[in-house]
Order: sequence, then structure tokens, then C-alpha cells
Amino acid sequence: MVVPTGNESSATYFILIGLPGLEEAQFWLAFPLCSLYLIAVLGNLMIIYIVRTEHSLHEPMYIFLCMLSGLDILISTSSMPKMLAIFWFNSTTIQFDACLVQMFAIHSLSGMESTVLLAMAFDRYVAICHPLHHATVLTLPRVAKIGMAAVIRGAALMAPLPVFIKQLPFCSSNVLSHSYCLHQDVMKLACADIHVNVIYGLIVIISAIGLDSLLISFSYLLILKTVLGLTREAQAKAFGTCVSHVCAVFIFYVPFIGLSMVHRFSKRRDSLLPVIMANIYLLVPPVLNPIVYGVKTKQIRQRILRLFHVTTHTTDSY
Repeated sequence: MVVPTGNESSATYFILIGLPGLEEAQFWLAFPLCSLYLIAVLGNLMIIYIVRTEHSLHEPMYIFLCMLSGLDILISTSSMPKMLAIFWFNSTTIQFDACLVQMFAIHSLSGMESTVLLAMAFDRYVAICHPLHHATVLTLPRVAKIGMAAVIRGAALMAPLPVFIKQLPFCSSNVLSHSYCLHQDVMKLACADIHVNVIYGLIVIISAIGLDSLLISFSYLLILKTVLGLTREAQAKAFGTCVSHVCAVFIFYVPFIGLSMVHRFSKRRDSLLPVIMANIYLLVPPVLNPIVYGVKTKQIRQRILRLFHVTTHTTDSY
């Protein structure tokens, strides 16, 4: 429980300051942020709708893409409404328990997304390196179990997080440097030893994000080894099926790793850099993922064009 500091309200809520140093511009910055949020939600809903209604897309790769789109919607929605309320209505307070819920949601959903990206890499590995076994290895029931495992893994890894934060005394400032609640940001306000929280955060990053990124890299090394032994035409087709996923991996992991590094090595709490990187981390992947898959995946692109009654005469094969 938070310890009061002479002001009873400080025991029950935190203050989210939005963008440090840009308080006067926040009202206008909220408009492009809101536009990006709407693009993210609509774009990912469109991906889910297309895959669900197009029977030819009921394959593991596209089902995993639906999972990724659903997680992108939830991740952006977990932070953007409150952020817009801060920028437009100066609603800077967030209740302590609500902060814990938001923190748990953001971190657990990120872990789930990392697991789905790993599953998509495994799907590409089996499809390219063992194509004859793809239909038997990645059956639809097995894909559903992988999706459930991603949810359980993400939630289980983050389940101790609210408990650890609850144990910390907050007897000085209750002002957070971000537009939403992050574990790294909240624990730095505690007036107690936070080594347990720091170690826990490192364990989660290494066992989830670190392990997943390592396995994804290893899978693509195996894919590359197999592809180099194919004909030029087969190489182009194989690489074409992987481009969208590789882009999604970089879009997710680069901001996450950058944000983690900044939080661990930055000494200034009023710095604008970690705040901008945190907003990029939660908003840019949900915006870019449907665009990347819509542009690079022929089946999805053609279905989108049909939705808007546009015909295409493109002759590319992937």
C-alpha cells in the first residue's frame, strides 16, 4: 500500500504528466495520436475480418496474424484512451489499482505478442524447411493450443508484478514520467530497496523477450540455409513469404529493446526520450503491422481491394 506523504490523496493515486516539457502542445499533439490509434484499430480489425471471412486464409500463418492483430488492438487500447484524456482533458490522475491493472495489461500483452511472433517464425520454418509435414505439424487445433499457451505464458510471467508493486512503500513523489503506467517507471518512485523488482524485470525480459528473439533468429538461420539451396524462383517465393513477418519482428523488438535500455541507463526522470520511445513502442507496431501485411501479402491485399470495390491486375506471385 502506498504511504501518505502529508497529503491523503497521494496514498491512492499516481499523476501521469504526459509529455514532459510539452504540456502546452499536448492538446494539439493528441489529434495525430488519435488518428494513429484509429488507424491501428481499424487496420487490425480489417485484418481479422478478412481472415475470418475468407476461407482460403484459414491457414496457420493467417490465424497467427489474427492473433497478432487482436493483441495489437488490446495493447494500443490499454494506453491510448487514458493518454488522450490527459492531453485533451488534463485528466492526469490514475488510481493506484487502476495503474496496476494497466501495467499488468501492457506487459502481459507484450509477452503474448512476443510468443505469437515466435509461433509465426516456427510456422515459416516448418513451411519452408519441412513443407511436406506442415499440414500435420501445424493443425488448426494445435494452432489454437499455441494461441492459448501464448495467453497463459504472458499472464503467468506478469502475475507477480502487481504483488511486488503492492509491497513497495511510496512515501515521496507520486508523479510518473510517462503517459501510462510502466513497471520501470512506477518502481523508481518507491522509497525502498527495489532490487527484487529489478531482478524480476530482468528475468522476465531474458526468459520471454530474450529467449523468443533468440529462437526467432535461430529459425531464420535454418530458413536461410534451406532457401540458399533452392532455385532462384523458389528463393524469391520463400523470401516473399517471410518479409512481412521479419518486418513485424523488427517493428516490435527494436522499440522494446530500445525502451528497456533507456529505462535502465537513463538517470533523468524528466527526460523526454523514454516517454517518446514508450509511445512509439505501444502505438507504432499496431499501426504498421496491418499496413505491412496488407501491402506485402497478396491474398490480404486483394481482399482489401475487393472490400473497397477496387480491381487489381497485379501479376506478382507473393
